[in-house]
Amino acid sequence: MRSLLVPVATTMVVGLLVVACASAGSPAAIPTSPPSAPPASPSTSLSPTVTPTATASATPGDNAPPTWIETGSMATARYGHTATLLRDGTVLVVGAGEGQTAELYDPTSGRWATTETMVEGRVNHIATLLSDGKVLVAGGSGSLGLPVASAELYDSASGRWTATGPMLETRANHTATLLPDGTVLVVGGAIDPDGEGVLASAEAYDPGAGSWTAIGEASDARSGHAATLLPDGTALVAGGVGRFVSQSDSRALSAERYHPDMPGWTGALMLEARFGHTLTLLPDGNVLVAGGSGGFGGLLASAELFDPGSGFWTATGGTIEAHAGHTATLLADGMVLVVGGYRSDDLLAAAELYDSSIGSWTATANMVTPRHDHTATPLPDGRVLVVGGSDSSGSLLATAELYDPGSGSETLQRDRR
Repeated sequence: MRSLLVPVATTMVVGLLVVACASAGSPAAIPTSPPSAPPASPSTSLSPTVTPTATASATPGDNAPPTWIETGSMATARYGHTATLLRDGTVLVVGAGEGQTAELYDPTSGRWATTETMVEGRVNHIATLLSDGKVLVAGGSGSLGLPVASAELYDSASGRWTATGPMLETRANHTATLLPDGTVLVVGGAIDPDGEGVLASAEAYDPGAGSWTAIGEASDARSGHAATLLPDGTALVAGGVGRFVSQSDSRALSAERYHPDMPGWTGALMLEARFGHTLTLLPDGNVLVAGGSGGFGGLLASAELFDPGSGFWTATGGTIEAHAGHTATLLADGMVLVVGGYRSDDLLAAAELYDSSIGSWTATANMVTPRHDHTATPLPDGRVLVVGGSDSSGSLLATAELYDPGSGSETLQRDRR
């Protein structure tokens, strides 16, 4: 398996944490046929709809079991990309693959449209939907394989990209969190392709000014960590650090909370060191951390909960499978869907659901394609779009599939440990 660097994934802002390769190869684009319907704008072109090969999807909530169904494939295979749900319900996927390409997925038709190319190609970057509906993309590894500081904005109204102020530092595998005041908090990341040089610095993007401001450094340098916004407006960052972690590494064990009003940081230790894990804000305000790589590369099936009120972590039920390089998505019914990733040298198609009311996991339908380092995006109709990633051979994937939660689940369950 290729060496991995982990990009961030959060459910509140940009979707889910994704592990990414520091320098992915460029796969050949999948040929497309002329569209059968007019493109969404003069700068877009449509890829064909793929006929589903899985069991037909059920309408959410119609007493049907959960299921996966293949949907249209992207024009470009991607890994270390980002997927952002836009206000009109389409999903913007950018990064990795071939150069500076960007694509839009339309859930109503199951079709992809290529949009204007980015100002700069990148991988292991961040993408954040701003309050005005634009998407901020910043950092990542550029065309030379080195982390960059550049940033740009996507305007869905025009389908165009424009450069904005660069970050104060080059960084890749960092996190970004949209704060209540509309600014974007960026934390940590790596400053070299191998992920050895790791940052403790943090900075904030002001959309009005189009510029970045340095804020107080976190207590620990970290890369491949995860972050999410908490209900009180603070931001939680946790775990990460580099290619390998150990239980004695305080950076992989630590979690910190940024308080915009102070401003400043407060911290606490997780129960286990983690890298390649996910953070998910639950409806009750607690945060679920699941899976990842633990001490010296061992994969974790454990999960724990962070209580923002007390600032403490407590163990909860472990996942049925050990996952790293997976995604975690909050569903409309409050359940958390964990999908795919790797386990030792095997890739997983497995998917499972966490029920916070009882603190346990239940197996659900498997994906059509085993994959890791993909993205998972919750759609307005309750389905989840899973895109790209890598397969067992290390090849990048252009395929996409949809999870329809239906209203049922399998009976496999692991009780709270």
